[in-house]
Amino acid sequence: MTRVWTPGTPDADVSAVAATERLVVALDFDGTASPLVPDPMAARALPEVAAQVARLAALPNTVVAYVSGRSMHDLREITEHDDDSLIVLAGSHGAQYWFPGTGEADSAGDSADDGAREELWAAARPIIERHEGAEFEPKTFGMGVHTRRADREVEKQVFTEIDELVAERFPHWRRRAGHRVLEFSSRTEGKDAAMATLRERLGATGIVFAGDDVTDEDAMRVLGEGDLGVRVGPGESAAAIRVENPQQIALLLEALADERAALQE
Repeated sequence: MTRVWTPGTPDADVSAVAATERLVVALDFDGTASPLVPDPMAARALPEVAAQVARLAALPNTVVAYVSGRSMHDLREITEHDDDSLIVLAGSHGAQYWFPGTGEADSAGDSADDGAREELWAAARPIIERHEGAEFEPKTFGMGVHTRRADREVEKQVFTEIDELVAERFPHWRRRAGHRVLEFSSRTEGKDAAMATLRERLGATGIVFAGDDVTDEDAMRVLGEGDLGVRVGPGESAAAIRVENPQQIALLLEALADERAALQE
């Protein structure tokens, strides 16, 4: 059962993962490091989150990663990420990666694209453009439909029409629904695969993963003993603890950094 984390209160689970030998702190971006905003490309990490991310990334045997459904190009833009960054990126739900000192690397999964992505874009765009407030997002392995600017009736209608299109013409593509967004991908990876890749590639003995959406639960469910799952906001979750919003994520990261730094002194 997911319990509420109280800022400023000692927490045994946070203390335990802070003491792990090789820590990976993996964060979803939208709704976790950044508030949800009407324009998806305007999202930026809260300054207080960014400060604690930088602090954690500078600690020995500690790696921070952003794990997102965004395509790598867009993820690098919204995280303000450059080639000298210490932050690992996992984009497209774990189909794309960027590692310090190495750069970009796709995962080894298969893609069923073969030109189908452009075919889907061409068929979906006219549908999306008919609905006020709905926005098309091109992705490396598919597409997304955002409805943060649309009312709920418009959202219901455009999602229904896009679902019907994909079911008829691209039935094997993976469907993901999140906060005011519907996505389809020719790749099957989820954030569970991202957790496995980060654990193996970075030699993690413990992972902290924080996320706010349905797609983040793929990652929560594969966390094990010595890890810590953090749910941001409401909703059923496999996470151990819950915080209210990105502002509390900053406080949780600060508590984690405080404890880990003290142990390493």
